[in-house]
Amino acid sequence: CGCGPGGCRGGKTDMALRCAASLAAGRQPRGPRREGTVSWSSAAKASAVKINEKASREKILTLESMNPQVKAVEYAVRGPIVLKAGEIEKELRKGIKKPFTEVIKANIGDAHAMGQRPITFLRQVVALCTYPNLLDSPSFPEDAKKRARRILQGCGGNSLGSYTASQGINCIREDVALYIERRDGGVPADPDNIYLTTGASDGISAILKILISGGGKSRTGVMIPIPQYPLYSAAISELDAIQVNYYLDEENCWALNVNELRRALNEAKTYCNPKVLCIINPGNPTGQVQNRKCIEDVIHFAWEEKLFLLADEVYQDNVYSEGCQFHSFKKILYEMGPEYYNNVELASFHSTSKGYMGECGYRGGYMEVINLHPEIKGQLVKLLSVRLCPPVSGQAAMDIVVNPPVPGEESYAQFIKEKESVLNNLAKKAKLTEDMFNKIPGVQCNPLQGAMYAFPRIFIPSKAIEEAKAHKMAPDMFYCMKLLEETGICVVPGSGFGQREGTYHFRMTILPPVEKLKILLEKVRDFHIKFLEKYA
Repeated sequence: CGCGPGGCRGGKTDMALRCAASLAAGRQPRGPRREGTVSWSSAAKASAVKINEKASREKILTLESMNPQVKAVEYAVRGPIVLKAGEIEKELRKGIKKPFTEVIKANIGDAHAMGQRPITFLRQVVALCTYPNLLDSPSFPEDAKKRARRILQGCGGNSLGSYTASQGINCIREDVALYIERRDGGVPADPDNIYLTTGASDGISAILKILISGGGKSRTGVMIPIPQYPLYSAAISELDAIQVNYYLDEENCWALNVNELRRALNEAKTYCNPKVLCIINPGNPTGQVQNRKCIEDVIHFAWEEKLFLLADEVYQDNVYSEGCQFHSFKKILYEMGPEYYNNVELASFHSTSKGYMGECGYRGGYMEVINLHPEIKGQLVKLLSVRLCPPVSGQAAMDIVVNPPVPGEESYAQFIKEKESVLNNLAKKAKLTEDMFNKIPGVQCNPLQGAMYAFPRIFIPSKAIEEAKAHKMAPDMFYCMKLLEETGICVVPGSGFGQREGTYHFRMTILPPVEKLKILLEKVRDFHIKFLEKYA
């Protein structure tokens, strides 16, 4: 710092701090160049140490001072079990011996990470949008170029790198509206009711933010299915809302029963103001597909009780079981007549992350919100404006989901072949997983009608439950941690999704390639049998 043996010159604080830092690092601060060793007075040293103590003052942000709502947030899909899996992967890379050679992350629905190949047409259009010079290349089909040019024309400066309107690129919102009309057999959709989002999660969080209000017994209650996708409980905690659980019927293939909705609602009215009802269809983690009658009953219930409906429909392309069909809440609402269609407030969500696309990383999605009060519409756009706009490459990817090649176009044959291959493969893996789980003693798995997960019920002996308590773990967390440590298979305990008291489950994705999935299921079988023997 250039100070002499008398200490920091001029008493300047920044110099003093540098001196203190030098002392703390075990170095002598440099003084003027002179022969011999530079010596410091004891007073100067004491002064520097005192300043250094002040420099390491107590942190402003601590666990005690942080936002308690953020601290309350839990997200099991990337929780402690996944952190442990990461530690094990590091140990394997260092050559530390384990009873396995790799960690299989079956905890999350990340299709491409599990080896699913991208849809060629989608990647071609996004590539053309990202690097428009490729529009002159003969390697790309004309139908891909046509879509890319249209998307780029909707971008400022014809560049994917520019901000877009907060609601998203207008032509893509138009394509989303047309897609909804085709999907729902002609039910009208207005592009002005479409909001492009950063995955479906962004839209769900935004709607919840605008819905939640009040304090005490008037605080907003949000009804969610149990088991549920942890995004909902996490968002409810962050927003300091009241979580209202309704239980799906495991004995009846995870069916949704309106009597259970009514029970949950009536109980909740004693301590909060329930005004939001969330439905996940097809279900995550449970994989059930709601039939038409069930959806009609739910809509009637929401209309009768004046509830705002949230329909999470990101797995709408993932329906496998015979006799099951995806029905959108919007379509059924419309067909129930104007008394319902003109009054029930509904937000529906879709995403590029699931379906046959599996494009999680693009973070593309949309929500359609109908029957929103005009003044609230302005408030929603204002809220979305704070994050400027969703990722523009994700918007482009979403456009290809809703505006794919059609018969007669150059890319149609390859597109439909790739799409059907992915979905047929998932259907085979759903049946394989269900069959293999149900052959394991102490494991029961409902049919995987849709989505991309199994949620088997597992028997855990009382001895194992006691050991879990001794480790301060939920029994199914203890089970899943043992499974990870002994086999390298990472799944998520059912307690992270919610389950009926006294029952235990785990969620596992069915995304690995068939041969790898078979090995995974065999390992789970062998582990479970040994686990039962050990703790019987």
